[in-house]
Amino acid sequence: MLTDILHVFQFGSAPAQVKAFWDSTGQLWASGALQGKMAATFFSTASQGGGQECTALSFLPNLVHHGMIYVPLGYANTNLFSVDEVVGGSPWGAGTVANGDGSRQPSEKELEIAVTQGERFAQTVAQYLSK
Repeated sequence: MLTDILHVFQFGSAPAQVKAFWDSTGQLWASGALQGKMAATFFSTASQGGGQECTALSFLPNLVHHGMIYVPLGYANTNLFSVDEVVGGSPWGAGTVANGDGSRQPSEKELEIAVTQGERFAQTVAQYLSK
């Protein structure tokens, strides 16, 4: 199943399973249950040209229709500027490049980016809740 998801992500779109999940949220949309909730994106692709930024961008309509608040990563981690090795992720969110068969595990740099995203997301939620 992970391999199926990776293959779909390489085209810059969420996998069918994720789309089906969001398609099933009509009652939440109708009741406004997700209005003002915060969300972020992260991704895994089969290659460097696998559409990590496109995946996040194409996912935004789901969040917007529900009135959710998108929290991007930005360039909060300097590993996003690394060119000495393959590093997934972008200002849209943390990511990894997993190979078409899912055999590559996230690198230390990618894991650090993910930690930064989690910390910044938690800080943003905390700031929002304290107001």
